[in-house]
Amino acid sequence: MLETDICILGAGPGGATAALHLANAGQRCLLLDRATFPRDKVCGDALSGKVLSELRRLGVNLPAQLEADPIQLPSWGIDFYAPNGRRLAVPFRPRYNPHTDQAAGHIAKRLDFDNFLIEEVRRRPKIDLREGVDVAHHEQLPDGQWLLKAADGTPIARTRLLLVANGAQSAFARQIGGHQLEPDHHCAGLRAYYRGVQGLHPDNFIELHFIKDFLPGYLWVFPLPNGEANVGVGMLTSAVSKKKVNLRQRLADMLETHPVLKERFATAERLGPVRGFGLPLGSKRRSLSGVGYLLLGDAGSLIDPFSGEGISHAMVSGRHAADWAAKALAAGNTSAEFLKQYDAAVYRRLWQELRLSRTMQRLLQFPSLFNFVANRAANNPTLAETLSSMFMDIDLRERLRQPSFYMKLLFGK
Repeated sequence: MLETDICILGAGPGGATAALHLANAGQRCLLLDRATFPRDKVCGDALSGKVLSELRRLGVNLPAQLEADPIQLPSWGIDFYAPNGRRLAVPFRPRYNPHTDQAAGHIAKRLDFDNFLIEEVRRRPKIDLREGVDVAHHEQLPDGQWLLKAADGTPIARTRLLLVANGAQSAFARQIGGHQLEPDHHCAGLRAYYRGVQGLHPDNFIELHFIKDFLPGYLWVFPLPNGEANVGVGMLTSAVSKKKVNLRQRLADMLETHPVLKERFATAERLGPVRGFGLPLGSKRRSLSGVGYLLLGDAGSLIDPFSGEGISHAMVSGRHAADWAAKALAAGNTSAEFLKQYDAAVYRRLWQELRLSRTMQRLLQFPSLFNFVANRAANNPTLAETLSSMFMDIDLRERLRQPSFYMKLLFGK
């Protein structure tokens, strides 16, 4: 059995980021994942500006390494399609040169991006990465430590602090963290890969289609390297249930019949199956910690409720988890009260954005209001930039604190 001060469950972006920050601080940790990398993860595959910011915190050269890697495609903006069919093209920067400027966003398959982080993990001797390890049971011992066991009861590891980053289906988050599936704060999604989609933007704008009879859901088309595209749909689980929506059938129907999409997909080839996934949204504040543990990323229900973006939020939580795990060990204090400071740090960084995204999510229930926002954004750069920033963040935090921002949002140009 392995003995460690810090064990991280899950080596996706949240867990890998936490491990790398701990290694940068000279702290050893054990990183466990039931998969063997590279491994696929169902996702929209978009990497926001916050992802690049978090990579830079891990290592100043990491963003440049990613940008030079053929696993990714630089993206320069978003094409919004409102319910009334109006297309709103919003570049991430008002003026840009794709040949000389640094892109604000990227798109890369999770198979590749997660492995990009894992390759960095493998270079760090202070991180003990164990792949193919399936932790089925979590038992807290009288001294507060956690005993991790396999399905057959075989002990795997004992740790003083457990950082739980094992995704949206985390049994720990449900059973111990209290994160139950709440349909109003949970999104159902489907994703498929295609080759040969016509009419993709030459500067790799990601596409978001808000189709009237599919609201409050939306359809996305994200270009990828090698002429491929990530195509999918997402809708609140409560809406799926209430409207009795068959997401798989609706996705097929929209690609075959919608005026904007049918010609573009007429000769496109689907690569592999349509795969489903669930997204626990950050539209509600939940506890992210307890005695001897911290919840990270999707396991902490931190996904953006409007965009569905979760990679950067996982990395933000990983950074703060590493910080507070080290502080807890230094203080000899892994109590729930002490670790609540991790919750405060994560929500201090993310809550304003999550709350604004929740408001935008509610707009999807009112097509006429959403059309108004899209029409107004065509003549209001502040609003257009806000919509863009929700997907490829050009840091909203400071502007959200300024009353003048809201005046410009409603009345400005």
